[in-house]
Amino acid sequence: MAIAADIARAMEDSSWIRRMFELGIQLRQERGPENVFDLSLGNPITEPPPQFFDELRAYAAQDAAGVHRYMPNAGYVETRQAVADALSDETGLHYGADHIVMTVGAAAALNVVIHSLCDRDDEVVILTPFFAEYLFYATSHAAKPVVVGCDGNFTPDLDELASKLSARTKIVIVNSPNNPSGAMYPASFIEALAQLLRDKSAEFGTEIFLVSDEPYRKILFDEHSYPFPQQSYERTITVTSHAKDIALPGDRIGYLAVHPDYAASEHGAQLMDALIFCNRVLGFVNAPAIMQHLVRNLQTVTIDTTDYQQKRDYLYDVLTTAGYEVRKPEGAFYMFPRSPVADEMQLVAALQRQGVLVVPGRGFGMEGYFRISYCVEQSELEGAAPGFAAAIQELTG
Repeated sequence: MAIAADIARAMEDSSWIRRMFELGIQLRQERGPENVFDLSLGNPITEPPPQFFDELRAYAAQDAAGVHRYMPNAGYVETRQAVADALSDETGLHYGADHIVMTVGAAAALNVVIHSLCDRDDEVVILTPFFAEYLFYATSHAAKPVVVGCDGNFTPDLDELASKLSARTKIVIVNSPNNPSGAMYPASFIEALAQLLRDKSAEFGTEIFLVSDEPYRKILFDEHSYPFPQQSYERTITVTSHAKDIALPGDRIGYLAVHPDYAASEHGAQLMDALIFCNRVLGFVNAPAIMQHLVRNLQTVTIDTTDYQQKRDYLYDVLTTAGYEVRKPEGAFYMFPRSPVADEMQLVAALQRQGVLVVPGRGFGMEGYFRISYCVEQSELEGAAPGFAAAIQELTG
């Protein structure tokens, strides 16, 4: 075999969403696109807000010299300062440009953080249900992923987490609002998590970092407000992107931000230097120049989330009326219902027979559930609605 054995195993383990995508192509060819409803991919159809296009046109018109050259690996100072100012306003903390590294989306930011912090066999804690790529980000940098379960509301089990933290734990990743569940961790959980990490860091004589993956933090419903982890825990590193809040997934622009109090501590300057160094040597070098210029003035801009909330409410009513057990999400654009039968693969197959594509929960670390992505046209959800009812009827009578 030409490719590395570890990569071959990882490709097989990570293939659920890819399989659904390929199956969707096949089913459209066989049945016609009007009879297939693909709710498997988290690829939003929402267009960027008008302010983005205003910035794009203004940038293209100025024809300035030097704007396509290399910049500092951390990114343009002006862009980092704009990010810092917005974060300071949101959190009440005093971020500065030197606390920010512009990155090639949140995925690059996560890889940079793990590479910067983890020696071989250090542990990265991943909270269920999780974005599957977390496992591969950890192992790609020779770290060991440690998975922790959750309760029925998708809130991580703090007792289990406490039992699994060790002297090798370097990172705990939180993703809220969560992919795949859409659940937002309450402030009480964040505060309890922060205290646990403080206690365990003191017990082990180590530094455990909380890495907060926040691409959905501005996609909230029902007037919820986001509980920022850095307000509770000094060793917080924020990673995020503008893929969802400004609808720019293909443009790969995001950032990481180190808590300003930690950045000012004894080890803070060394951490910032490591993050910038790893951004370079991992091959990202720097975030795309044009996108850094464009998002500089868009830090307070967000897509209109009304459409997502309406789709959430519609889909929730469809599922609960059909008899599914599902927690109503506070944010993001995913729903994670419980399968009506223990093996969710049976439900996934029954939905496929109805032309509806979803992703099995085992792809997110939780068998017995399945993920629906509703960042699609309303017509897709309406077309899928009879299939959800038919599939549960087929399996449960």
